[in-house]
Amino acid sequence: MPDRLITHLRHVDLAVPDFARQRDFFTGAWGLDTEHTDTGIAFLAAAGSPEQYVVRLRQAEDKRIDLIAFGAATAADVDTLAARLASAGVTLVHEPRTLLTPGGGYGFRFFDNEGRTIEVSAGVAIRAHRKVEVGESVPVRLSHVVINSADPEGTRAFYERHLGFRLSDTLMHPRMGEMMWFLRINAWHHSVAIARGPHPSLHHASFELRGLDEYMRGTGRLLRAGVEKIWGPGRHLAGNNTFSYFLDPHGNTLEYTTELEEVDEDTWHPHLYDFSKPEVSDQWGTANAMNEFVARKSFNDPDKGLFVAPPV
Repeated sequence: MPDRLITHLRHVDLAVPDFARQRDFFTGAWGLDTEHTDTGIAFLAAAGSPEQYVVRLRQAEDKRIDLIAFGAATAADVDTLAARLASAGVTLVHEPRTLLTPGGGYGFRFFDNEGRTIEVSAGVAIRAHRKVEVGESVPVRLSHVVINSADPEGTRAFYERHLGFRLSDTLMHPRMGEMMWFLRINAWHHSVAIARGPHPSLHHASFELRGLDEYMRGTGRLLRAGVEKIWGPGRHLAGNNTFSYFLDPHGNTLEYTTELEEVDEDTWHPHLYDFSKPEVSDQWGTANAMNEFVARKSFNDPDKGLFVAPPV
């Protein structure tokens, strides 16, 4: 396993056909702030996060994941990782260079094994952020991103071998076998998870709220606003985090969560959980049952951005 040069998850970038509607959803019902904007593009921040933005929206003909971005500690680490990936035959979208996105920094982009664009950067300016107050039901940070994969074993191997991710837990089903892998890049139980799916796509993006009360207030606020809930509220066993899953205007699944577990990496041993047991999916027993109809919502549309780098 390589030295761990990636430190944390920065942002997820989405392309959407109806840019105005998606931006209004994220900055209205969902609770993000417009930090920077230009024609057909918006950089959206979470109130409590030092990251310049946690979601970037771009007007495009097709819905897709533009990229998933991670941080590194130093420019030297960016150079080291880029060189390692290139020598291993990974396709670089561009070599390390000064970034032109908000906050600047130094980074590079590459395609993962299924063609998603991944960015790693260092030296991005810290955004002026604030403490989210008691009772304030807006996202504090981007918690994690879950991707669907038609080759989940290969995708897991890529992120472990090339990027230094480690396995925290696995979900399995007695008939279907292993179905989801939770990968960490720091002490958080997972920053990325990989789900077995019919095609590569976004499974969901998860946003952390301040605490249980704020999480429930946010869930209720979205319900009152008429946003379609597909699963929750409840508490997972893997990661021990709460969950409420909703659909955005383009059919992407988004999650409100809180209390994601932090693990002791020196002593942690991955679990293999049977998610056919209801208490694995939802310890509380408060969520609607997970079934094929709920699962299909998070298959999402096939990603049309594979091996096609975004223009910005």
